[in-house]
Amino acid sequence: MDHIIVGVDTHKANHVAVAINAHGARLGTITIPATRKGYSSLETWASRLSHIKAFGIEGTGSYGAGLSRELLAQGHTVLDVMRPNRQIRYLHGKSDSLDAESAARSVLNGQATALAKAQTGSSEMIRHIKVARDSAVKAKSQAMITLRTLIINAPSDLRDALDQIKGPIALIRHIAAFRPGEILSPSSSAKVAMRAIARRWLMLHEEIAEHECELERMVISKAPALMKSFGISTITVAEMLILIGDNPERIKSESALAKMCGVCPIPASSGKTNRMRLNRGGNRQANAAIYRVAVVRMRDDDRTKTYAARRTAEGKTRREIVRCLKRYIIREIYRHLCTPSVSQFSGP
Repeated sequence: MDHIIVGVDTHKANHVAVAINAHGARLGTITIPATRKGYSSLETWASRLSHIKAFGIEGTGSYGAGLSRELLAQGHTVLDVMRPNRQIRYLHGKSDSLDAESAARSVLNGQATALAKAQTGSSEMIRHIKVARDSAVKAKSQAMITLRTLIINAPSDLRDALDQIKGPIALIRHIAAFRPGEILSPSSSAKVAMRAIARRWLMLHEEIAEHECELERMVISKAPALMKSFGISTITVAEMLILIGDNPERIKSESALAKMCGVCPIPASSGKTNRMRLNRGGNRQANAAIYRVAVVRMRDDDRTKTYAARRTAEGKTRREIVRCLKRYIIREIYRHLCTPSVSQFSGP
């Protein structure tokens, strides 16, 4: 039976779709609003053309998230397509329909193989809470920087009084309790500004604690065994669950997960040379989380210390040892989150 592939170029207000057949011939194009009604009309339009093999959607994690969820719920195969590179756009031009056709052809020629994340389960809920938590952490850090700047530039008598208070929490609570009264001098205006920022910091501190408590509950419920691993924290597990998504079967192998996290070498051979280089791609937040686990284990875990000492004796540098440890950690995470039925493996 003949089938079609539909490529979709997504935008905030509307999406453009192009259908091609198994031979690459363009069958038609459609523009739909980015609403549930529009998603339904896209599926109806594509179904009338022929049997749908797959949808290739650009931006399934942003503007295409709603369409991706709707199509997955209807049982369609949805592949995440990278945007066309600049060389192709320079040679063939740039338009929404051309981008949609390029997405369809990426699926047809096998270049796009990554299944879209389901975004309908606990991993998506964890992502929402973590987004709020990370935003609060950033705002809290900015509030502290601003408060310290105000203290440094404050009138001398006020600055000297604040310098006597030891501990950041005590200092912030002291400032939050200021009663500057009417603003009649630089000292009173500084107190008003400091009090506002200190109270904001305390509010954000409480908000972050609430988010982290909720994240811990959700992560323990989702991956209790991984939470018991040495050096792996709630935020690390949350980051990996967000990366993997609610359909872990889309991660076909440990190597695929390593590539998603940038924990795999990239060949950089040319002519007579045969070497590898460090991967700077992948999800950098997940990569940073895995790095922190490796550092903690090298510092506090006896087995990892023994492993590091052995590799050092073999002539490996600390950086090379950390890279090896990150791959072991990926293997452990993969077997906990992607293949739960397999007996667990612990690296060094």
